[in-house]
Amino acid sequence: MHIIRSGSARAALRVLLLLTALLGLAVPPAAQASTAATPFKVLALYSGTWDAAHIDFDKEANAWFPQQAAANGFTYTASTNWDLLSNGGVNAYQVVLFLDDLPQTSAQRAGFEAYMRGGGAWMGFHVSAFTTDAASWSWYHNQFLGSGNFQSNTWGPTSVTLKVEDRTHPATKNLPATFTSAVSEWYSWSNDLRQNPNIKILASIDPSSFPVGTDPNQSWYSGYYPILWTNTQYKMLYANFGHNAMDYSTNTRLSSTFASATQNQFLLDGLKWLGGADTGTPPADSPSETAWYSLTNAGNGTCVDARSAATANGTVIQQYACNGTQAQQFQLRPTDSGYRQAAIRANPQQVIDVTGVSTADNAPLQMWSYSGGQNQQWLPVKESSGRYHFTARHSGKCLTSASASTNSVQLTQRTCDGSAAQSFTLTAQP
Repeated sequence: MHIIRSGSARAALRVLLLLTALLGLAVPPAAQASTAATPFKVLALYSGTWDAAHIDFDKEANAWFPQQAAANGFTYTASTNWDLLSNGGVNAYQVVLFLDDLPQTSAQRAGFEAYMRGGGAWMGFHVSAFTTDAASWSWYHNQFLGSGNFQSNTWGPTSVTLKVEDRTHPATKNLPATFTSAVSEWYSWSNDLRQNPNIKILASIDPSSFPVGTDPNQSWYSGYYPILWTNTQYKMLYANFGHNAMDYSTNTRLSSTFASATQNQFLLDGLKWLGGADTGTPPADSPSETAWYSLTNAGNGTCVDARSAATANGTVIQQYACNGTQAQQFQLRPTDSGYRQAAIRANPQQVIDVTGVSTADNAPLQMWSYSGGQNQQWLPVKESSGRYHFTARHSGKCLTSASASTNSVQLTQRTCDGSAAQSFTLTAQP
């Protein structure tokens, strides 16, 4: 389903309301968008029947969200009645949360899928994605969430440093480049979310966090672990946290999921976006849309360059000693959702392109005529240093230079790793 955003969504809603008034029709549930005068309505579904840590998170959430509601433009209702998904009750709410479970009956599952396909919004936590049988509800686990089966977990619960991979999304626009999460147990998944073109990973575990866990047999020592993400085909957010540290002998809480102010900012900004109370304005520190920039690699000091100053399709994008020529000047023209095409100054129709729409590590970069392909769109993510890394829309991988300052080495995409080879200084050119 195509989601109409911001101003166009409001305009479409006004037309719909006018037509329904003229025809004497009831407004359908999907059209019940919130306004500044009418708080959007949030329904939190939970079971509260399994694992003391999950039950404790339910208690925290059902205290914290109501405290935040009035100041942030929403109302909050918590319920253990999952049949609200199957009997139409969920249609009275703009946003539904799954705190500690997911729909179990076929009617509940069908109702939730209809709600989401009809324009509803959702935020899920931790165990709401857990399954060892993704095929039993493939739409939810493989398509909607994209994660597939549970693969492994860390133990015991710990905080981690999260790397924000997209600071243009409304849920993450106010977050720093990295931040410390609240304590949680963390899950990994059988599916590589980076290979799903509909999934946009918003934050992942920063490599500086390793090892993650306190039990040597249930710790992560390396790898890539997405924690926050969205499916661009729906209005949804998933957060992997939601498991407090507990003294299981007494069921006493040892940590709080709401202990991180920055993580709480994500929750509130995310809810506002889901509820229609946020315009999704990109951060003020995004690169200019009209300036021409040279891109200097932090690791080796070379510049992104079109080989031999050519602009024909297939021209190699390489690293080369910075020389100020138009072959090293690019304009970051917006597409949507914060993504940019990197057009070369000598022929702005030609942009940096991942060869063959490949999603593989070390796929080479070339110049190609812009056609709207996701392999021609890059997300500039500002780092704490003031430099940027660039994430390819189709693969989620980063634009990467070589380790040495050798001229004429072709640039590639590679799994984002936070290294200097993927970090670039943008310098405006006259």
